[in-house]
Amino acid sequence: MDPTVVLVLCLSCLLLFSLWKQSHGRGKLPPGPTPLPILGNLLQLDFKDINKSLTKLSKVYGPVFTVYLGMTPTVVIHSYEAVKEALIDLGEEFSGRKGLPVNDKVNKGLGVIFSNGKRWKDLRRFSLMTLRNFGMGKRSIEERVQEEARCLVEELRKTNASPCDPIFILGAAPCNVICSVIFQNRFEYKDQKFLNLMGKFNENFRLFNSKIVQICNIFPILVDFLPGSPNTAIKNTIYIKNYALEKVKEHQESLDINNPRDFIDCFLIKMEQEKHNPQSEFTIDNLLVTVFDLFAAGTETTSTTLRYGLLLLLKYPEVAAKVQEEIERVIGRHRSPCMQDRSRMPYTDAVIHEIQRYIDLFPNNVPHTTTCDVKFRNYLIPKGTQILPSLSSVLHDHKEFPNPEEFDPGHFLDKSGNFKRSDYFMPFSAGKRVCVGEALARMELFLFLSSILQNFSLKPHGDLKDLDTTPLVSGLSRVPRLYKLSFIPV
Repeated sequence: MDPTVVLVLCLSCLLLFSLWKQSHGRGKLPPGPTPLPILGNLLQLDFKDINKSLTKLSKVYGPVFTVYLGMTPTVVIHSYEAVKEALIDLGEEFSGRKGLPVNDKVNKGLGVIFSNGKRWKDLRRFSLMTLRNFGMGKRSIEERVQEEARCLVEELRKTNASPCDPIFILGAAPCNVICSVIFQNRFEYKDQKFLNLMGKFNENFRLFNSKIVQICNIFPILVDFLPGSPNTAIKNTIYIKNYALEKVKEHQESLDINNPRDFIDCFLIKMEQEKHNPQSEFTIDNLLVTVFDLFAAGTETTSTTLRYGLLLLLKYPEVAAKVQEEIERVIGRHRSPCMQDRSRMPYTDAVIHEIQRYIDLFPNNVPHTTTCDVKFRNYLIPKGTQILPSLSSVLHDHKEFPNPEEFDPGHFLDKSGNFKRSDYFMPFSAGKRVCVGEALARMELFLFLSSILQNFSLKPHGDLKDLDTTPLVSGLSRVPRLYKLSFIPV
């Protein structure tokens, strides 16, 4: 038979199978736009801002609908009530994690972010307990963050009030906190190994927001065939894991089980305790990926929030001035900020919450999956179905936040000026899969921002009207535009 005929027949069968598979599954799933064979609904999604496309679809199909990312049916949950029902009320059923193929190529479902089942529960429980200072030696995590805040201030002084791009300095500070927690020691900002490590994470964060990596995550078969970004991301991940392995070997040689110094020591001690358990998830491979996960989750996300936060404070100098007035009144100039100060600084707390709400860092969360067949709002969602909970729809809910597209700290203040909590505040997600580093991130944002504004006034480089707070990139996460500012000592 002619090879061309064979190829046409194979493609036709593939298309028919794709159509059958999609129509077969749609009887159980929520309604949604009609998918094309193989491509699904990709032509209806704008990869520059997928969240905007999903918001438009929600107006047609309601708060729960199905889109096909390639041949993968994906249930989108788009409203506070629906997100709460899925992630909190049915937390266990929606607690599965959908891996990203470019990441899975190296990390293979290990670690704490993309693992499932017993592995995820064991590693998450251990990581939470350890990050809450269990077995972390004499220095608390707050002391480590305060130390880094002081180093950050000194680095900013070295700019001599000249216009500078804050990307590097604001990335180095949270990265160093993670280094201190995991490796015991921080690095000098000019240390070459530290610069290499930061560079790999920065590049991966950028690559995972690129169109080509997003396409590879939808069509995993392309990972092995497309040159460029996917392979670079994989090589960077291998570099970071190899660096972590070197540190683990150093820790093994100097381990004192009665005096754990950091996260790696605590993990190695747990490995020793469970060495006779054949089902133990405490292995070197899981340690390496967990270290990678803690860096990935705790470095670039906090760094981007800080960078976006300073951009917003430049854009709204009256907000920055009110924060500085509160810092002067509560903390003064002669001691470092501490977490006890936060309860007496409602305006600063509200500003930090509003920064996180407004920037909407992960609009559609990291994909979940269902852990079993789930009846949800009269639909039957099969086990293993990919779920996209729209955090953006919660953080920009008009009922809770009257002017959601505006930056307004008043969203988190009552009429008396007291801090007002909101159940709609979900930048770290919610339920079983809420970010394991949430407490650390909150601490860093408060201590870093209050330390900066305690010591400096912010001066924009150029006209205030030219500052653009819309994201440069809005893929898996949102990234602010490049800008320069001067840190003027006060």
